[in-house]
This record gives sequence, structure tokens and C-alpha cells, in this order.
Amino acid sequence: MSLSHRANGLIAGALASASLSLPGIAFAQEDPAITFSAPPWPGVTMKTEIASQLFEALGYQPSTKQLGAQISYEALNLGEIDAFFGAWLPAQQGMYDTVNAKGSLVDLGNNVDGARMGFAVPRYVAEAGVSSARDIDKPEFAEKFGREMFSIEPGSATSDILNGAVADDTYGMGDWNLREASTPAMLSAVDNATSNNEWILFYGWTPHWMNIEYDIVYLDDPENLFGPGGGSSDVRTLLNSDFADSHPNARKLLDQMVFSADDQSQLILDFSYKERDADKVAVEWMQNNADKLKAYLDGVTTRDGEPAWPVVQKAFDLKS
Repeated sequence: MSLSHRANGLIAGALASASLSLPGIAFAQEDPAITFSAPPWPGVTMKTEIASQLFEALGYQPSTKQLGAQISYEALNLGEIDAFFGAWLPAQQGMYDTVNAKGSLVDLGNNVDGARMGFAVPRYVAEAGVSSARDIDKPEFAEKFGREMFSIEPGSATSDILNGAVADDTYGMGDWNLREASTPAMLSAVDNATSNNEWILFYGWTPHWMNIEYDIVYLDDPENLFGPGGGSSDVRTLLNSDFADSHPNARKLLDQMVFSADDQSQLILDFSYKERDADKVAVEWMQNNADKLKAYLDGVTTRDGEPAWPVVQKAFDLKS
């Protein structure tokens, strides 16, 4: 090898080493494709829409598959999807543990602060003396409820919990009728009951628009039927491990995307209850929450290695 060729090789090697040490250049090598899973749940739909619009502005090519929760976990395991905002724990603990044991998940932690699930009643029912799940089967209250509990879809993790409660006579529910239906059908029953000042016991959760539209109270859960902490829940962001390893920049953004329960409830209200387009709701929320977006993008770059915030600020006409 001639001296000039050797010198050229050393220079090339030095440049390659330098490029690997620069985060922006390293991030620019990321594959642009990002595939999300979003079950037909408005909260996950809206978080996925916001993330997708941000990634598109940064030079990525996001896409979304509408898959149920159980299929989403297996698709993450197989690498058929890259990211999932809807891992609700402990309700999905069995699904989570099964796939996590295979070593193919990266758990970025909670993406909603203040999530909760459990028995819910209108406030006038709580003020009449029903403050705990232990109160529901007291004779004077059970008759007013008609010994009926309204819940969401059969086959859901919630359905398993509540059918188990009936089977085990938890809170005296052994002789209760579990009325399971679609989420809109359940909420229609809630709407009808509250409009007529009638008693109803139903499965509630936050974030959701029900917490804005209805004056409801969550009952204490001393038996921890819905998990420890009175139904306190995590809604976690999960990634396929290969995607997480090969996309440090995308991973950083997804890791920093955290919403308050109130924020997500408002997004769900605007999208699901008011039936507005998801893309328009997402842009409006971003424009009203520029400071939160700036925190999401801290240390994040475009695929070309440029700082993310100025690009996103221009793309969505953000004022902060």
C-alpha cells in the first residue's frame, strides 16, 4: 500500500469514527418506517396521531395498523409493528408478561399520568352513601342498582376481571347480572341513567371523555379487584426491541411523550365524543400545548440530524 493510499484510509477511518460520535449523523441513518398499532380506543388513536404527525415532520414515514390489544402484543413480539401506546396495566398483565418473557419488548414506561380504572357511579349515588365497592350489595343499594353492573366488551381484560368477580362472589356480586356491551352502548346506558337521575353501576376509567361529560365518582376498591392502588393504572409505551435498538432518536421521542389524564380526556372528548377528525384535533392540541411538545423533542433530531424543535415549530405554526 502506498503512503498516499494509507493516508487516505486513515482519513476515511477518522471521518467514520467522527460520524459515529455525532448523535445527529447517527440518527440520520435510521430507517424512516415506523409502524404503530392503535386498537379502536380513542385515547391510543389520538396519541398515535400526534406521534405520527411529529415523526412525519421529522422526516420519518409513520403508518398505523388497527389491531386489538392481544394481537398488538404478538405483533410487537414478531416485529410486525414497532410501537404501541396502549399497554394498560395491570388490566393487560397476562398479555404483557407472556410476550415480555420472550425478550422482544422494550418498556418505555407510563405515557399517562393519573390513569385509573374501576367501579364508577354518578355523584348523586355516591352522595346517597355508596363510596366503596363493599357498599354495592347492601340490600338498600343493590335493589336500586337492580343488581346490574354495566361494562364493556366480552373478551376484554376488564370482562375477565368482572366475570371473575361474579364467579368468586367478590363484593357480593355472585347474584349480579353483568351487562357487557360495546363501550358506546355502555356509555349510552350511563347517559340515560344520569339524564333521569337513576342509579347505575358501571366500569369507568380515566382518561376518557366520560370524566368530562358526566359527574362521576370512582368507588374505593379495598379488595384490589382492579389492581393495587385503588385501580391506579399505568398506560405504557412498548417498542419492539430490534426497532428500539436501531432507532435511538425515534425511541427518545417516544420515551418523552407523556400526557396528563386530563389532556388525554380532552383529546378523546374532541375526537370521539364530538366526532372531529383526528388529524385536526391533534394539530389543535399541539398548537395549544407547544411547551409540552418542546419537552417531548428535547435532544431529538430530524432524520437528517437537525434539531427537531425548530422544524416542528415551523411545521405546526407553534408560538412558544
